Amino acid sequence: MTSRMHRYLRAFGREEKGTAAVEFALLFPWVFFMFIWAVELGLLMTKSVMLEHAVDVAMRDIRLGNMANPTSDSLKDSICDRARIISGCRATIMLDLQPVSGSTWVLPPRTAACRDRSLPIQPVVSWTLGQTNDLMIVRACVLVSPLFPGTDIGRMLVKDANGELGMTAITSYVTEPLT
Repeated sequence: MTSRMHRYLRAFGREEKGTAAVEFALLFPWVFFMFIWAVELGLLMTKSVMLEHAVDVAMRDIRLGNMANPTSDSLKDSICDRARIISGCRATIMLDLQPVSGSTWVLPPRTAACRDRSLPIQPVVSWTLGQTNDLMIVRACVLVSPLFPGTDIGRMLVKDANGELGMTAITSYVTEPLT
């Protein structure tokens, strides 16, 4: 009985049918995961670049006086119109405009206040357009939902209670004197 079993095991070990299926079964999940990871990373980077560009162009409009009497809502509209790829931008964007003191040059913290949909009260942000020749720091934060929240990228980034990622853009400008 043992010799018969020994022969079957030896024949099974020499058989080459199905080896490609085993390799496929072992490698396919890793390759598929890398593909999903690349799509997620590409989408998040595209949204981040669009937000940075939209904030820069909106601040350029303020700096050059192209936006007469800007308000928080008009600035949010301007940014969200340019960052079309970010869904729900108007509902989740928070802007923070602060002048930098010309005597101390102390900058505000780099972290921008983000909206948290799970809280009834949102963080207080500063909104000051500044005077002539003031250096202004502008911080914008928008909540975006990851496409595949279970991937490592979705787990590594800071999320709120609803699983949305806070994407920030920081820029500065100097208020030009009126002519």
